[in-house]
Amino acid sequence: MHETAGSIPAGNASQRRNAEVFSFLESLIEKRQQEIADIEEMVERYERRIRKEEQAYRTMSPIRRMLAGKKPDHHVAVEYIHYVKKPMEKARLLREEIRRYREMLEGKMPIEISDL
Repeated sequence: MHETAGSIPAGNASQRRNAEVFSFLESLIEKRQQEIADIEEMVERYERRIRKEEQAYRTMSPIRRMLAGKKPDHHVAVEYIHYVKKPMEKARLLREEIRRYREMLEGKMPIEISDL
């Protein structure tokens, strides 16, 4: 059997497909790492803001503290869940996703298109 000018040998098509999948996995890993970095930056900004607010509150005179008041504990807890706990949980899930993608790249786990 001979190849025509327009046909691609079966091995080359498979190799090209694998290269495309590997390239796609690498780009997914990079994108997920950027998402994690963005989440961590957002959490850090929130924590910095809270530290500044606490410091400003502590430096107030007792009368100003009484007038300014402090956020109720349940508000602080809800903010913490919204700005820290949920985003860090998402970052943990993204790290797990990256781990699976790396295993696929290393051949330790079969590549499932449905997982991508």
